[in-house]
Amino acid sequence: MKFVVATFYKFVSLPDFAEKKPSLLLKCQEENIKGTILLASEGINGTICGFSHSISAILAFLRSDTRLEDLRALESPCDFIPFDRLKVRLKKEIVTIGIKEVDASNQVGTYIEPQNWNNLILDPEVLVIDTRNDYEFELGTFKNAINPETESFGEFPDYVRSQLAGNKQQKLALFCTGGIRCEKATSFLLDQGFTEVYHLKGGILKYLTDVPTEESLWEGECFVFDQRVILSDKT
Repeated sequence: MKFVVATFYKFVSLPDFAEKKPSLLLKCQEENIKGTILLASEGINGTICGFSHSISAILAFLRSDTRLEDLRALESPCDFIPFDRLKVRLKKEIVTIGIKEVDASNQVGTYIEPQNWNNLILDPEVLVIDTRNDYEFELGTFKNAINPETESFGEFPDYVRSQLAGNKQQKLALFCTGGIRCEKATSFLLDQGFTEVYHLKGGILKYLTDVPTEESLWEGECFVFDQRVILSDKT
């Protein structure tokens, strides 16, 4: 029987996030789940693996909180569990940009569905920006994408200030692995006064799932933060 890897996140106010940890940890242990779930006052972010019924049970448990009832998850089959253990961690941020004023639950850029992404990034007026780190970019990226050459996501604001701030009317198209970094990145860009900010809904993972290989503008492989290491549009 194959396993299922589920990735999910949501930016939402969770002032009681620390109180949620014990019951969530216990439920994951009961379902023999492996992977990592991050909880913070700004929301939840996780990548977990288990049998299909176990993943469904965890997602149902999370969605039983009305604040998470619309939690979206991307599920993909896997022949093995790509995690050694289970971690449920309390954090300051569910993805670290290091600027507390950035509130992705309040505003983000315009979502672009995977099937519409190609048309956007082939527009010569659009600047396509890979918000991932340098080593991820080197493994693979989208046609025409710019590499900000960051070693961590926390360096992205410095890239914006030094390289993009001169033209805040520039149309920007951002992407990342699963979408979460783009939530923070586009929120920051809007805070900085940029007016046309778009991002790939569901990230590269959703694009590789939804867009046929023969139509794909993805070039190379996609780094993932588990023992699978890389994925491609042929995976």
